[in-house]
Amino acid sequence: EGVPSTVPTEEQLHILRRLNAAEAFERFLNTKYIGAKRFGIEGAESAIVICDTILDEAAKAGITETVMGMAHRGRLNVLANIVGKSYKEIFRDFEGDLDPSTVQGSGDVKYHKGFNGKFEGPSGKDIKVTLAANPSHLEAVDPVVEGITRAKQDLLDRGAEYPVLSFLMHGDAAFAGQGVVAETLNLSQLRGYRTGGTIHLVVNNQVGFTTNPDEARSSVYATDVAKMVQAPIFHVNGDDPEACLRVARLAFAFRQKFHKDVVIDMVCYRRMGHNEGDDPRLTQPKMYERIDNRRTVRKLYTETLIKRGDISLEDAERAMEDFSARLSVALEETRSTAAPKFESVPPAPTERLLPEVATAWNDREVLDRILDVVTGGPEGFNVNPKLERVFDARRKLYADGQVDWALGEMFAYGTLLLEGHDIRLAGQDSGRGTFGHRNAVLVDAETENEILVLNRLEGRQGRFFVYDSLLSEYAALGFEYGYSVAAHDSLVVWEAQFGDFVNGAQIVIDQFLSAAEDKWGQTSGLVLFLPHGYEGQGPEHSSARIERFLTLCANNNMQVVNVTSSAQLFHVLRRQLKRAQRKPLVIFTTKSGLRAPWSRSAIGDFTDGRFQLVVDDPTLDAEAAASVRRVLLCSGKVAFDAIKARDERSAPAAIVRVEQLYPWPEEQLATLFAERYPNATEVGWLQEEPENMGPWTFVHSRLHRLLRDDYTLDHYARVASGSPAAGSDSLHRLEHADLMQRAFDGLS
Repeated sequence: EGVPSTVPTEEQLHILRRLNAAEAFERFLNTKYIGAKRFGIEGAESAIVICDTILDEAAKAGITETVMGMAHRGRLNVLANIVGKSYKEIFRDFEGDLDPSTVQGSGDVKYHKGFNGKFEGPSGKDIKVTLAANPSHLEAVDPVVEGITRAKQDLLDRGAEYPVLSFLMHGDAAFAGQGVVAETLNLSQLRGYRTGGTIHLVVNNQVGFTTNPDEARSSVYATDVAKMVQAPIFHVNGDDPEACLRVARLAFAFRQKFHKDVVIDMVCYRRMGHNEGDDPRLTQPKMYERIDNRRTVRKLYTETLIKRGDISLEDAERAMEDFSARLSVALEETRSTAAPKFESVPPAPTERLLPEVATAWNDREVLDRILDVVTGGPEGFNVNPKLERVFDARRKLYADGQVDWALGEMFAYGTLLLEGHDIRLAGQDSGRGTFGHRNAVLVDAETENEILVLNRLEGRQGRFFVYDSLLSEYAALGFEYGYSVAAHDSLVVWEAQFGDFVNGAQIVIDQFLSAAEDKWGQTSGLVLFLPHGYEGQGPEHSSARIERFLTLCANNNMQVVNVTSSAQLFHVLRRQLKRAQRKPLVIFTTKSGLRAPWSRSAIGDFTDGRFQLVVDDPTLDAEAAASVRRVLLCSGKVAFDAIKARDERSAPAAIVRVEQLYPWPEEQLATLFAERYPNATEVGWLQEEPENMGPWTFVHSRLHRLLRDDYTLDHYARVASGSPAAGSDSLHRLEHADLMQRAFDGLS
């Protein structure tokens, strides 16, 4: 007190206006919606000053857009006072303004929703702001924001300018406790993931729900995890808004100068409990005795300004009353239009297949050119001799009219690139491919120079990005999801090193991939490559958990396929961008089939045709089909094992591959049974997985509904188990032989 401020008077008044706005908003909501959950910002109002300052600095620096991510604490306040969501829109959420036509359970609570707005700063400059939607998993949005930011930067294509700013707000307990924070920090300087520096604001209210800091972390500071990337960490008193302003400017200047992450640790408090219906005095009585007796940030700062003689008390209170009056007007306008109410449970939506589209590529010369660029480097490039032998075999196979798995994938990418689409492929070892099949990135055997083979196509083409990721699933998949949200016309593919490990990103799958469209209207065309198949490699290298994805399927929220040929892969990847709708696509990819003859396709399957939801038994002519008594439906490579076992036994059975599991191809199956197998009396589902895993639990009711009047339904699977597969190769083989025996039991 009594020390002159280094902040000019106009900026002091702007700080006060920001604090007025922040406190008035919370006070108004607390008065009008008593007890309603809003996760208010009371005690941390200086966060609004920091946000205001950073966005104004960004606008002045020519940043085109800021992408923000935050949990629920203070979200409504940030939406109203920073992002530009109108009070009327926010109040509609409190008034229960929902769409009665939506399916029961859709939508989300008001403090999870995102928004696209415009921030107008005191400098007179404005900037676009995207606040990403976020579930209750507090830090799950971090990599999503980074992915959205990177996609927007790639689309602008302005290189090291990094013209889009990522800005993340965190709670102290979550920043210290959630491992995805460290994973996301580890993305920050990697070639495939850098966004030019993220500004992190930790709203450190010194308690996590009811947990004290000494039970929430082992580090001294909540922000110590950021030391892993040598990010500067500024600790600032949340009750000193002028210091917060200075620190915000310093943080932004650091980001602009060094393009690295920077952290602001704003030490403050939480005036209410975890939510407005919670009583924190049950667990922190002494802390809340002090908080109850503490004047608000606005009052403290107002008193400081008055003591300096900058403003009068009457001026300060008048500004506050005027702001509250404007909020009241907005509320009355909202209530003058009655919100639609649910009078009955909405009808279940009809699940239907998305329209099929043309995906063939009928220009053989272009395919020839793609083959040339993916099986060698430019003149003077030294291809590894071992790899050269692989390429020679691939060229010979193509000359004989056959396309293997890797070339089929490259054909899909190459043709999409030539149609002007960008492609981003990322994952653990995706450049070479975990199983050494892809080789989308070639490394000179002598110089170690790298080339991305498909960036060498002739003529105008999209950009081909391939990145080996950090050894992460959670942050890596979150990043690719965010990228796909912003880059709707690009093919974005994330590949798990082994499909089993995708469960390390289960939160992203549950909260974003499967539910984001229902909750927030947020669409994504992200593709997941998940290697899957029982090869005797033990429980951790067999199953990508098909059953988990199928459990999440409803209302056409995503697509789940298990493709078994190079042409099928080609068509389903091209279909992903040819359709107008963007839905996530989960592809269970073969492992042994990467080099197996059964996964090869004829060149004509690429220049003609489209993705087949169901693939009929290719070995049966019409006469043989008429004698079939049992139709075995399969998904994946087990179909080819079954064909071999069937032929050895000369059993009257057909082996049909269900290549798309969701949306379920019921009509195609019904037509196939009626037209091709009129004398069959039995239908069986055959799978490699244990009975409680794989597709069986999903397809059972669907097959029963389809077949119950005309066929006997059975299934053949491994015994139910808590582990996906046997650890012994010999036991695996015995189980497989038993599975084949049961599948054809009773057929002579």
